[in-house]
Order: sequence, then structure tokens, then C-alpha cells
Amino acid sequence: MGNKSSLMLQEQDIKDIQEETGFLPGQIERLYSRFTSLDKGDNGSLSREDFLRIPELAINPLGDRIVHAFFKESEDDHVNFRQFVRVLAHFRPIKHNQENNLNAREEKLRFAFKMYDLDDDERISREELLAVLHMMVGENISDEQLNSIAERTILEADTDGDQMISFEEFCAALERSDVEQKMSIKFLK
Repeated sequence: MGNKSSLMLQEQDIKDIQEETGFLPGQIERLYSRFTSLDKGDNGSLSREDFLRIPELAINPLGDRIVHAFFKESEDDHVNFRQFVRVLAHFRPIKHNQENNLNAREEKLRFAFKMYDLDDDERISREELLAVLHMMVGENISDEQLNSIAERTILEADTDGDQMISFEEFCAALERSDVEQKMSIKFLK
């Protein structure tokens, strides 16, 4: 590639990342180029502010939740390239001969579940569901309609009667949904 960012990504790093994520070497190099262009501090890591400069995230109503997902493994509020690619791997389309743990159906569902589980207690409460619905629709739907949607969702998904949605209940509710397709991004080769 000829720029300084491609010099910092070693061939062994590319092989290791490919094995872990399933991305092809060219995809990894493009992602690394994008990563370094976002790294405004030029320190080999991204801050939350770096992510929020991405126009698609800035306008996404769940942008904060998506950014939060990148920082799950971070101990210092910065994300290195490997952490960055690991999260993006959840959105790799599933190819039956190339599936890895990060883009398997269950991991895609776990990622989606975490968007709703605001307090990380492994359950989605009515309040959490309402908060995310508010993020998604803003003022376009009345509070009464949102409450109705939240109530109905809990009623339909909550099979054990605790007024919460567990990960297992979340998976069961989405059993017939094409999560593999809906949570996939085509990455250039």
C-alpha cells in the first residue's frame, strides 16, 4: 500500500487475524487502513470520539450502543486494531465453509442482545427495551405506542414469567429471523 500504516501491520499479524476472524488478507489491510485513518491521535488505538467521527455511526440512533460494543474488551477506553477487527467479524457474512465463532448465528444474536441489555445483567428489562426503542424511533412514535410495543414484546418473548427477556428467550423469539443475513456487511475482498 505504500503508506506508513501498512508497514506497521506484519505478515504474521495478518495471518493470525485471518485465522481468528475469517477476514481475507486484503480485507484486513483495508480495515487496517480505515483504522489508521480513524486514529486521529496516531497512537495505534481508537477512542470513543474517534468512532463518533464516523458519519454512519454519528447519524445511527444506536450509534452509542454500537460504539459501546467495541469497548467491551477494552480496559483503558481505547480499542486496538485486533479488538476493532474482532468486533467487525461479527458482521462477516456466514459462508458455510468459512464460519468461525465470531460470526456464527449465536454470536450475532449475542451481539444484538447486548444492544438491548443496557446494564449488562444478561437480561433485557421492560425499561431497557423502552430506552432502546426511544433511541431507535425518537419522537416519531408516542410514549403510549412505545409502551404497548414493549409490553407486547415482553409478553411474547418472556417464557419463564419473570418480566425480563433472557438471552435464551431472545434467541427463541428470533428463531425464524434471518439473523445471518440481517447482521452481515459485505466487506470488499
